[in-house]
This record gives sequence, C-alpha cells and structure tokens, in this order.
Amino acid sequence: MLEKRLQRNASLSLREIDMEEKRLAPAALPLRDVKVLDLTQIYNGPYATFLMAMAGAEVVKVEPIGGEYLRRRDASSGAFMPFAMLNACKDSVSLNLKSAKGKELFLRLVEQADVVVENYSPGVMDRLGLSWETLRERNPQIVFASGSGYGQDGGYRDLMAMDLTVQAMSGVMSVTGYPDGPPTKSGAALCDFFGGVHLYGAIVTALYRRAVEGVGARVEVSMLEAVYPTMASNIGMIYGAREDIPLRTGNRHGGLSLCPYNVYPASDGYIAIICNNDRHWNSLLDAMGRCDLSADRRVQTMRDRVSNMEFVDDLVAQYTRQHPKEQLSRHLQDHKVPNAPVRDLTEVIKDSVLHERGALVDVDHPSFGRLTLPRSPLRFSDTETRDYVCSPEYAADNARIYGSLAIGPDELAKLAEEGVL
Repeated sequence: MLEKRLQRNASLSLREIDMEEKRLAPAALPLRDVKVLDLTQIYNGPYATFLMAMAGAEVVKVEPIGGEYLRRRDASSGAFMPFAMLNACKDSVSLNLKSAKGKELFLRLVEQADVVVENYSPGVMDRLGLSWETLRERNPQIVFASGSGYGQDGGYRDLMAMDLTVQAMSGVMSVTGYPDGPPTKSGAALCDFFGGVHLYGAIVTALYRRAVEGVGARVEVSMLEAVYPTMASNIGMIYGAREDIPLRTGNRHGGLSLCPYNVYPASDGYIAIICNNDRHWNSLLDAMGRCDLSADRRVQTMRDRVSNMEFVDDLVAQYTRQHPKEQLSRHLQDHKVPNAPVRDLTEVIKDSVLHERGALVDVDHPSFGRLTLPRSPLRFSDTETRDYVCSPEYAADNARIYGSLAIGPDELAKLAEEGVL
C-alpha cells in the first residue's frame, strides 16, 4: 500500500514517509515502557496489575517467602485457576519485606520502577518502612497505588475487608435475593473486581498526569466506593414516591420500574428477557403470537405492565416454558427482543465466539495442565494483543530481576540462606 502511494506521489518528504509507515504498522502495546512492582494478593490488586501486564507493562510480582496466599490455597478445590487467571504475563520474585536487606532490595527495585501496587490492609506499608514518603524519596516519579476495602483513611479504615464483608457493608447483599428471603451475596466477587478495575483506572490516570506534569502520585481505591454506583436502580427507588418496593426484588428490576424484566422458565432451563420500552414489548407480543394484546389496557404502556407485573410475568412464562432456551433466544433475537439464555459456566467456557475473539484462550499450563483462561477485556483497535504467557512459577525470575541490581548467583544464594529471598 505504501509503495503504491509513493508511486502516486514521488514528492513525499522523509517525515511524511515515516509517518505513513507508522500509521500502517501495528501499534506497540500502550504500557510497553511501564515497569510495575506488584505486591498484591488474592483478587483485587492482582486484577489491576493483570490488566497492566496485558496492556504491555512489565509486571514483577514480588511475593513473600513461600509465595502469594492465593498460590498456596488448596489446589484440589480449583484454587489454582484464579491464580493462573490473574497472574499471566507477569514475572515472579521472592522477597522478605520484613527483613532490613529485603526492604533495601525492594527500594533499589523502586528506583527502576514506574508503579508500585499493593492491597495490604491500610497501614501495613507504613509499618514495613515502605511508606509513600519513603518510596517517593527513592523515586520522585513513582506512582504508588493502594487497593483496600474501605479506604486509607476514615472511620472504616481498619475494618477487615474481604469481598463478602464489603458486599454486606455496601448494600449489595441487601438488594440481592428474593423479598421473602434473606440478604444474599452475589455469586461473583463483585467488590474485589470492581475495586481492581478502578485501581487500574487510577494508576493509568496517574501515569497520564506524570507524562504531562512530570510528577509521581499516591492513588488509592476503596472497594466499597467502587461498587456503590452498581446499585443505581436500587438507590433510585429510595428517592421515588412509591413505598411498596421491597429491597430485594429477585430477578425483577431493582426499582420495579420495568416489565417484563425477569428470568423465565424454558423447557430445558431459563431465559432472561427485558423490555425497556413499548417497542420491545410489542416485538415480544409478535414473537409470542399475541398481538391481540397490543391494545389491552393491562399491558399497553410500561406503567400499565408494571402495575400488572404478575399478569405479565405469568403470560411470558406460559410461552417460554414451551421452548428450549437456545431456540427461544434466537427466535426472540430475530424479533428484536432483548434476551439471553441463562448459561452455566461450562457453557460459557466453551463459547466459540469468546474463543474466536480471543477473549478466552486454551493453554497448556506448565503447573496446572490444560486450562481455559481469559485475556484482558481492554482492546485497542490498532494494537496486536500481547502473546499470552502463563502465570510464573514462584520466584522464577529472581536471577534476572535481581541481576539487574548487579546481584550475582553467589550473593543470591546467600540471601536465600538468610531468608531474604
């Protein structure tokens, strides 16, 4: 393509030729020049650094002696899968941050790094002698990022935080489940991963500011604050005029302001259907062969359908239970009705579309065997995806990473004997 353009316009300058070549060539990964020291554990922090690694950053997982906690969970329960999932494309070194030598080694690594990420309990880094002030003294341009349950300050700072407890504190559990049942946790680890996504956003924002202003930053994300906006519909009902809406609405809309909006039985499972407007509803009537109801005052407008929710749900369920979920879903899609079959995880893992898009990849993991693992959901149109590299063996990169500090094999062996590595 470039040759043809040059033939058409022989007067192109060298600068224009260079710009054209860059335009045609695949762009490099956006975080390719960023080096990250990853002190994170379990889900929250590791997901933020996974997103960075998949965007091209060099992520060095700095693990305590014996390895990160998730690595040490009972493998028979499948606990190896989350570790493999969240630590792809990272390097691993071991380091005892409680030792004086370990602390100094870490600070020497900080001098070479762009980002330090941790999700210990608030105050742990200070107690280790690795506060923001200490890191900034060694590297004024460092971005220091912290993920936590409730934030680095405030009255909840020192509460023990896990996904379950943050679901409880945030209100997520209060709006999950059925009206006549107890508060229920989400099956997904919402708070951990929403916190991780926001932590990634905070880090990249800080890196942008550093690129513009040349200064480092201290950034932090609270899981509680990250998950709060997900309950927008539920929060909205607090300000509404109706007082008959329960906190928990099962599979119905959180504010009970849309209908149909539910999970309906199929002959072989379930299907989720939502009608956001009257057009969707009339399309559903057409798909069900019930256009005779289009002028029925019980269902004519959204307000009517919400007022007659039991009638609407029974009507839809009578139709859906007669058909298999996949066939039914295709039929409704053809009629422009928003829907999806309710799939179990084994169905999702085998999804051919996710595999074709490269969202899921089958790998032969050297430690765990054949696995299906996700790539980053972040995509850049002109950038090739990063080659997938399986999660590292514990301390696999000690020699190379510490070698960059001019530490040779003999000294590494001595540091290992002393419990530093």
